[in-house]
Amino acid sequence: MIFLTEPDIKYQDSFLAGLREFHQEGRMLQYDFQKVSGDFERFLYYLRAQQDRTKLPPHIIPQSHFWLIDNDEFIGILSLRRGLNDTFIRISGHVGYQVRPSKRRQGYGKELLRRGLQKAKELGFTRVLLTCDEDNMASKKIIESNGGQYENTIPVEGSPMKKLRYWIDLDKIITSAS
Repeated sequence: MIFLTEPDIKYQDSFLAGLREFHQEGRMLQYDFQKVSGDFERFLYYLRAQQDRTKLPPHIIPQSHFWLIDNDEFIGILSLRRGLNDTFIRISGHVGYQVRPSKRRQGYGKELLRRGLQKAKELGFTRVLLTCDEDNMASKKIIESNGGQYENTIPVEGSPMKKLRYWIDLDKIITSAS
């Protein structure tokens, strides 16, 4: 059974296996493997605390984290930002998602985003911004297959890579399983 859930200790081993995969390709390096594995409950507290504006510095946007689980296995992570600052409106958008490397090209990215958009709608969002690197054709297809409407391509300061920016009107998304 596949579902989206808040991070939970019962998926610790599977999450850590996924984190190792991400680290091997140079992603999710903001999470130190030794610290996360050494005190997983503290890591979960950290993720939950990011939802609470009162626990964050003024320049940090609150965000919620969700994990896609299939048959009790961690598949990917979705972050839903509760607002946009100058950086997020240009580079990251409201929604960020990643599927662990061993689970890519199996339809999980599309499903992760679809369920994340449903969650955004439940939380009161009416429209969300998503971005992807201009050479990330998989993410581009996932965003477009979930109703993403291309707005523009913008340069990223200090990087040769440009970002594609998409908006999704949540009133127009399909909310049932496809």
